Amino acid sequence: MSEQDILDQSPLGNETVYVNEYTPDLLFPIQRDTNWKNRGIERSSLPFVGEDIWNGYEVSWLNLKGKPVVRIASFFIPADSQNIIESKSFKLYLNSYNLSRFDSDSAVINQMQKDLSESAGGAVKVELCHPDQMPNLGHFEGECLDELDIVVEDYRPAPNLLSVEGSQVTEVLYSHLLKSNCPVTGQPDWASIQIKYTGYKIDQENLLKYFISYREHGDFHEQCVENIFMDIWSRCQPKSLTVYARYVRRGGLDINPLRSSEPVISTNLRLSRQ
Repeated sequence: MSEQDILDQSPLGNETVYVNEYTPDLLFPIQRDTNWKNRGIERSSLPFVGEDIWNGYEVSWLNLKGKPVVRIASFFIPADSQNIIESKSFKLYLNSYNLSRFDSDSAVINQMQKDLSESAGGAVKVELCHPDQMPNLGHFEGECLDELDIVVEDYRPAPNLLSVEGSQVTEVLYSHLLKSNCPVTGQPDWASIQIKYTGYKIDQENLLKYFISYREHGDFHEQCVENIFMDIWSRCQPKSLTVYARYVRRGGLDINPLRSSEPVISTNLRLSRQ
């Protein structure tokens, strides 16, 4: 079955009925290795580790007395899991808790971890917090590239823009100008992106142009970040590289993929745009 056939079967772009009672079958997995194989990479030789951090701001269920409970949820999905979970199906699944009864937060966590791990084909961690306990807003560390005075001509991914200079550096760079589109509906997906690397100095103007070149590209958040990682990894050949994108929420969910050449402890940093 082709990737397009799989997308045609997903809830994306199709009329759906919103179910408000617990229904795990709503989750729609999509194999990750489709993107890897397109680049000639096997699961056994992935150049990165990492995870996808999802935050759900519209998570609610009923306690045993029928009283609603509202929580903010964070989901941590391994980057090497068998599947990504299509975002609309994820939202439909979370909505299915709205009229379902659970006796505790831990019961919801256990159920979600079971369902999401089965769908993702990897161990998914779930955390819940009270709305008053949501961590404070933060911001990316490093140097922002967005004020560079550049001429932009490419709005489709252009890895040929990436280049390096002579000196070895360790630096952190970020931009708020990343935008891609949903591969089915064409809706815009806005993001901020940060890279940390050690290696030959990456030309900053060309790096910013490269980020902007995703502006009319249709793909999933996870695959955009993986491709950005792999383009920088192959063309700039740093000794180490971490790429972290924080996407603006849509439908009550934000998705924040992180890919790194080194083992890294991810921080679920909530930016002001989120």
